[in-house]
Amino acid sequence: MTAIIAPILHSERLLLCSSLLAALLLFLLRPSSALIHLYSNPNSYTFLDAPARFAVPIGASGICGSLHVADPILACSSLQSPNGTDSGSATGIRFVLISRGICSFEEKVRNAQDGGFQTAIIYDDQDKGNLYSMVGSPSGINIHAVFVSKSTGHTLNKLARGVDGECCINSSYEETAGTVLVISFVSLVVIISVVATFLFARNCHLLRRAAYSRPNSVKKEAVELLPRYVYKSSGSNGKHVGETCAICLEEYKEGDTLRVLPCKHEFHLDCVDPWLTKWGTFCPVCKHEVGSA
Repeated sequence: MTAIIAPILHSERLLLCSSLLAALLLFLLRPSSALIHLYSNPNSYTFLDAPARFAVPIGASGICGSLHVADPILACSSLQSPNGTDSGSATGIRFVLISRGICSFEEKVRNAQDGGFQTAIIYDDQDKGNLYSMVGSPSGINIHAVFVSKSTGHTLNKLARGVDGECCINSSYEETAGTVLVISFVSLVVIISVVATFLFARNCHLLRRAAYSRPNSVKKEAVELLPRYVYKSSGSNGKHVGETCAICLEEYKEGDTLRVLPCKHEFHLDCVDPWLTKWGTFCPVCKHEVGSA
């Protein structure tokens, strides 16, 4: 029973590990939840960002508004709120650009929220190649927040005009097709790996069970049905194929009784009969199964 259950448990463990690996890969390869678009006549720009884990996620329809530079730029104290409604404003949504440093991300976002802004864009104060999601307590946070690189922040700072609709943040799930393709490919590989692992474990189990179910000896009655003859050193007309028993390594003597197996190999009857009834089901020389045709 243990031999039967063990492969199944092993297969279940492999499936669980594969599923956890799939979840981990999907987590690590998930796309950033938004892209920043800045429209500055006659040009437009697109920047990558990493969303804050404690802020409100960007919806599928995205969000657009005017872009303002924080005053003070570090936003470690109360921000000066933009006055009135932006020129040509249709939504009144305001983004604020903040520099990283001195205080925590959470404090910057809370000050932006208290200052009347709906989205905080925080840029790095160091030249780093990778973006990472900002962390903090989500309690009481009801605005969006994203993190961008130092170069992106400087570009936004130069081009910000405070005009409604000049800056938009859209869900990258609709735009980063390459990332979605990578995730789909990884998911497919993981699924194939899970299926292959399951089939491999099942086949091992079946082979092991077949090995256990196969008899390790031949019944005495079946051995008695195998042909035998008395060895004669002369006048045998080439009936035997060897002069020595491969089991005891002694030469055949006149009058010895030999047993002939289906593969035509012959042995002393007293040597091969105990072999077949106690130790194996095959020829000691060629390994041919005695029960095979």
